[in-house]
Amino acid sequence: MGNPESMRRKPEEQQLGPVLRRRGQVQAGSTTDQRLLDTAGPTEWVHTDPWRVLRIQSEFIEGFGTLAELPPAISVFGSARTPAGSADYLAGEQIGRALVEAGFAVITGGGPGAMEAANKGAREASGISVGLGIELPFEQGLNPHVDLGLNFRYFFVRKTMFVKYSQGFVVLPGGLGTLDELFEALTLVQTQKITRFPIVLYGTRYWSGLVDWLRDTVVAQGKASAHDLLLFHVTDDVEEAIALVTKEVGK
Repeated sequence: MGNPESMRRKPEEQQLGPVLRRRGQVQAGSTTDQRLLDTAGPTEWVHTDPWRVLRIQSEFIEGFGTLAELPPAISVFGSARTPAGSADYLAGEQIGRALVEAGFAVITGGGPGAMEAANKGAREASGISVGLGIELPFEQGLNPHVDLGLNFRYFFVRKTMFVKYSQGFVVLPGGLGTLDELFEALTLVQTQKITRFPIVLYGTRYWSGLVDWLRDTVVAQGKASAHDLLLFHVTDDVEEAIALVTKEVGK
């Protein structure tokens, strides 16, 4: 430790970051580190939009940095409420396994239910099992079959990662979150924001009512084009789902 008296005297030379000050230009006061570490002022700034922009930026950086070196991947969506052992859960396992066998990583929302099933199938097939979670009041965390996981604060950042690092979507029966991802992808393809992006709905009985409404109401009333119904495929066959969702990759 230095002499307290000498430490209180004004120095003849002062280095402040990249700035050198000598003699009359020396400034009294604390160092930059001292001001940083000793300050305990108001904390409202952590709830301001400029600070949120930095957090959003950090989420994009973490996502891009973590996922940039993934091999070709397919995202699998479906309800977090799908019971283990149900037909939809077993289909999710089969789809996850079949995607790995076809040479793809599997990306899900990282939660339970259908997402867990797809991650489980991918992991058991010794593939890359990815989970992109979201901060929710009732979130249960990433399921145990996720080998590479990221948790996001912001839905729009998470959704960007799904689209940017997937070559296609397989959509199992699901609720509002699943529909959100589905229509986001359909809109991006329809508006040509993304190209060569196959979308497969698995489970004709579950999806038939939605497809009928799109055809008989939305298209029939001129709110969408009949061609938009070709932006997705519906099937009950796992092999067909895999063939449809992977056929465009590499073209």
